[in-house]
Amino acid sequence: MWETLVRSWESLLEPLHDPVTLAIPAFLTFLILEWVAARTLEHVEPGPDGRVRPPRGGYEMRDARASLSMGLISIVTSALWKVLALVGYAALWVYVAPWHLPADAWYTWVILLFGIDFLWYWYHRMAHRVRLVWATHQAHHSSEYFNFATALRQKWNNSGEILMWLPLPLLGVPPWMVFVGFSFNLVYQFFVHTERVGKLAPPIEFVFNTPSHHRVHHGSDPDYLDKNYAGILIVWDRMFGTFKEEEHRPTYGLTKPVGTFNIWDLQTHEYRAIARDWRNAGTLRDKLGYVFGPPGWTPRTGGSATTGSEKVTPSRA
Repeated sequence: MWETLVRSWESLLEPLHDPVTLAIPAFLTFLILEWVAARTLEHVEPGPDGRVRPPRGGYEMRDARASLSMGLISIVTSALWKVLALVGYAALWVYVAPWHLPADAWYTWVILLFGIDFLWYWYHRMAHRVRLVWATHQAHHSSEYFNFATALRQKWNNSGEILMWLPLPLLGVPPWMVFVGFSFNLVYQFFVHTERVGKLAPPIEFVFNTPSHHRVHHGSDPDYLDKNYAGILIVWDRMFGTFKEEEHRPTYGLTKPVGTFNIWDLQTHEYRAIARDWRNAGTLRDKLGYVFGPPGWTPRTGGSATTGSEKVTPSRA
């Protein structure tokens, strides 16, 4: 028994070759190619409504620099979260999982990749509908540009994702495989952040998340909000009623722009807004509503409580 446990723990501590880290050269190569194709757009005039709508595939140096900086820091913070998660996943896998799926079996990888993508859909959907989780995710949506640099504008708090993957080690998937599977999912999602690719062949558009589908997700237009949460397979959105076809070019960014390129403010401003609303709320119900309600939630005023769109920041509404 003891030898079995020792072997199990040793297998968990094998070096993890994170696909995201290995893919960095490819990320940079495609980013540079896209940037060269678009050229830098330092000065873009806002439209009649005050919103910036840069030309397709455009780059703005301060925006791109913020995205790259946030991505580099995210590599470090996500690694720290993974170390913490490994302890919990390993304990569940060794002591709780009713069986251990073999890492060299094809069906284990099928379970892993479909499981990761399914759980990502529901985590991503929750991240847009629960304000506390939205506070971790909104930084990714804060850019008003949509390009490969935007794909690297990642959050620094991965705690929600860590909790979302718990069913996988409980199903017997080796913990190191969970991290590898999610990294593959992220690498795929990098390539859907571009305006340089139009719509693909209908069978591909029907099954997979594509640049066209993900452009809709990043749109702040009313008809595009709360749509297309997919990671790799768009079929989840089709199944659960959140799919939207790209019908016009989106207006990217938050419905209420942050108005800064400061990466600390981009990551933390929604947390500060939640704290202010909590302090100013008159009842416990209202306090909880500001934290766990949808972004844009406001207390009832003689009627039912109201909610805003997924990308509304109440403190700046």
